[in-house]
Amino acid sequence: MDTTVYPGSPYPLGATWDGEGVNFALYSENATGVELCLFASPDDATESTKIKLTERTHYVWHVYVPGIQPGQLYGYRVHGPFVPEHGHRFNPHKLLIDPYAKAIAGTVEWHDALFAYKIGDSPEDLSFSKIDSAPYIPKSVVIDAAFDWEGDRPPKIPYHRSVIYEAHVKGFTKLHPDIPEEIRGTYAALAHPVTIAYLQQLGVTAVELLPIHHFITDRHLVERGLTNYWGYNSIGFFAPDVRYSGSGVLGGQVTEFKEMVKALHRAGIEVILDVVYNHTGEGNHMGPTLSFRGIDNAAYYRLTEDSRYYMDYTGTGNTLNAMQPNVLRLIMDSLRYWILEMHVDGFRFDLAATLARELHEVDRLGSFFDIIHQDPVISQVKLIAEPWDVGEGGYHVGNFPPGWSEWNGKYRDCIRDYWRGADSMLAEFANRFTGSSDLYQDDARRPTASINFITAHDGFTLNDLVSYNEKHNKANGENNQDGESHNRSWNCGIEGETHLAEVLALRNKQKRNLLATLFLSQGVPMLVAGDELGRSQRGNNNAYCQDNEISWLNWKKADADLLNFTRKLIQLRKTHPIFCRRRWFQGQRIKGVGVEDIAWFLPEGTEMTEENWSHDFAKSLGVFLSGHGIHSKGPKGELVIDDNFYVIFNAHHEPLEYKLPPKKYGSKWVKILDTSEDRVDDKNGTFAAGETVEVASRSVVVLQCHLPPPTPEVVEMVKESIDPTI
Repeated sequence: MDTTVYPGSPYPLGATWDGEGVNFALYSENATGVELCLFASPDDATESTKIKLTERTHYVWHVYVPGIQPGQLYGYRVHGPFVPEHGHRFNPHKLLIDPYAKAIAGTVEWHDALFAYKIGDSPEDLSFSKIDSAPYIPKSVVIDAAFDWEGDRPPKIPYHRSVIYEAHVKGFTKLHPDIPEEIRGTYAALAHPVTIAYLQQLGVTAVELLPIHHFITDRHLVERGLTNYWGYNSIGFFAPDVRYSGSGVLGGQVTEFKEMVKALHRAGIEVILDVVYNHTGEGNHMGPTLSFRGIDNAAYYRLTEDSRYYMDYTGTGNTLNAMQPNVLRLIMDSLRYWILEMHVDGFRFDLAATLARELHEVDRLGSFFDIIHQDPVISQVKLIAEPWDVGEGGYHVGNFPPGWSEWNGKYRDCIRDYWRGADSMLAEFANRFTGSSDLYQDDARRPTASINFITAHDGFTLNDLVSYNEKHNKANGENNQDGESHNRSWNCGIEGETHLAEVLALRNKQKRNLLATLFLSQGVPMLVAGDELGRSQRGNNNAYCQDNEISWLNWKKADADLLNFTRKLIQLRKTHPIFCRRRWFQGQRIKGVGVEDIAWFLPEGTEMTEENWSHDFAKSLGVFLSGHGIHSKGPKGELVIDDNFYVIFNAHHEPLEYKLPPKKYGSKWVKILDTSEDRVDDKNGTFAAGETVEVASRSVVVLQCHLPPPTPEVVEMVKESIDPTI
């Protein structure tokens, strides 16, 4: 078929419709030729039109095709040397997904044709396959980017007021009885009024979605009847995955995603994406040729000294080469696209330490961070690092630059150890509770650099954390060898499900203890979807391949009491700025009051000494928080003040009596939270200064002392004393 074409433009990369036709642009430094292939339908095994690209500008191959409309399906065939020993794996028999595709129509249908070499041949990946892969690979889609955002504006919720909710698009709504069955598990279901109302009532301010970039399910999983449920295997960094679309495959998934963001924003809820720029779904040297490998393997991936093989800092077989300008541009273009065109509010970077690697060492001032720091768009959204990878020297909690927050793995480990009764120092617990200043303060970061979490998608759920000592991953088909073996969990005496009332009561109390610690800690709390409902994965701590009821939220079995407790906890945090400070505690006397902004107490009511902090057998402590010692100004310059609070943590297996501090810290205290009684209200009793409070075994008690507002003179004095560097 003859088609009139024009030279086109090298920018923007990808397929861009302008109302009259489409400009196609593809980066390949080492290719000798590129063919654009057009398809009439997603099921077509052969292209209807093949266009040879004759224009190349700065390694970008480009062409303009008039008359093409949104919904057009396309792919590329790229010619060049097939010399794996030198890092080149070009094979024009393999149809390739556009790295800049804004939509992808369908998913991979596994077949030997998807591999550039002959499966089973003795030279392995050095052989050359001539089988056409077009029938088995999903096609890229031209989209119409127009959308009526109806004045949508990002909520721009400050970090210190944020409560993050980690959720899976499909798993969150797949079993929800009040959402229409035909849209369950889709972007549209997350935008449904039932979902919006639930999130608002819970009190979260942001949903952090597990990867929605179009991803690959590995062949070995498909052959075992499993799937890549979590989605950490991206192949399309601009395309919302079609599996979560109820609006078709020809661009409807893009519109549906935008509608979801708009609905969440209208409810005051931000959208954060979990993104995977450290590797792709093409695997190691024995993996398929789906996109980057066939477009220009040497220009996209980090190769070893023997260029046949890949550096693998991710545990997936390959690592994208963020040292290459074209790869950096790809990542930055993708981030800007999701911000500007899709209106998302931030990103959580999977295995972010990989992106920081310059040669081998992790360099926090690497090119990736330099570029983000100076970018006027990307630098202004929430940037959250998973601060580790699987390579040598890859654990970097606390080492990311200003402007970044981090998943605080040390917080998770410390809080788990404290409540399971492991030998641990109270000093570390105090550091984690107050925002982890030992990790972040020296870098001019604030407590909000710490994303605090007890559980995440990877690992036990909250319910399973207090119900299992060991992982139970047999459903994954790997003989229970996968997943973390050291979970810092405690089953409360019996492994797994039980009907024993005393064990269930202890487990419920432990869940409340963990949640209370999370939401009373300084930093940014992250709650995993379903933990507030008592969701269980039956002891599976690595449910990455379980797209079924192991992973989906079971709304019919929701723990209503735990949900109610969690809602009240979140409301308590959001109501009182003392629990979500912008600045570090200073340990200084408060002007006009004569007490410190924070003080730590022993059960007998005396302040803790240096020696007390070093006892690994100590399980209990009380902390005083001064509502007049927040040292911060509000959005209009007003002094932020609150009531005084006294929080008692008792991880000991026996009850303790705590003597309240002297009158200068507070004359009358009201108990507003007691995890042993499952209560968050002001009807738990009142106590005078110096009076004794009985704290049950393994429980948290919070007391509140109402304060009169400070005088105008004191307000001005405190304002002037605020150190902007703290």
